[in-house]
Amino acid sequence: MSRSSLRLETLPGGRLARPTRNVPAAEPDDAKESKNTKAAKSSARKDAAPQAAGEIRIIGGQWKRTRLPVAQRPGLRPTPDRVRETLFNWLGQDLTGWHCLDAFAGTGALGLEAASRGAAAVQLVENDATLVAQLHKLQARLAATAVRVQRGDGIAALRQVAPASLHLVLLDPPFDSAWFEPALQAAAKAVAADGFVYLEAPQAWTDEALAPFGLVVHRHLKAGAVHAHLLQRRLAG
Repeated sequence: MSRSSLRLETLPGGRLARPTRNVPAAEPDDAKESKNTKAAKSSARKDAAPQAAGEIRIIGGQWKRTRLPVAQRPGLRPTPDRVRETLFNWLGQDLTGWHCLDAFAGTGALGLEAASRGAAAVQLVENDATLVAQLHKLQARLAATAVRVQRGDGIAALRQVAPASLHLVLLDPPFDSAWFEPALQAAAKAVAADGFVYLEAPQAWTDEALAPFGLVVHRHLKAGAVHAHLLQRRLAG
């Protein structure tokens, strides 16, 4: 065949047709469905997989630098390292012989910090079963014989102790709860005349607001959204 007999196909308007490219064959519907199913299962596995738990550490005492796991529980808000360090600087590093109660124990960081510094008895009260189980594990791991873990209502536990029998009461209620006033009322009765109440709250408490409970502010620190208070009994007269 001569070259003159070969003609290029033309399109309307005189444009030359471009050579046909190889187009991949369309995937069968069942193949698409298989890929989509695998992607959906993979996504579901990621959503269902628990996120890695965090850690905090004990700041001082015999268990200094010991890391404590932080379970991911709704509303759980461990006291930051900086705040705990400041609190125990206020209290002094040696709590030998002290009797303490952590009414909203959570991770146990506050109460275990007190036990690490020599407290004679530390009662950790927590209502969440998962957190209570974790606290028991920590108690065993540290061989913390001075620590007692109790599942229950922290405010009720405060009401059950002998009046003026505690050197330190630790209050860290959920910030969106209505437990601040009843907790302060119970703590004021349970703490000794020369003892301390630690309060963590989303806003500052003034001496005027604390007057109905017979408490006054001894120290105060604001760290981010946290207001940390060290309170004492108001002196008579």
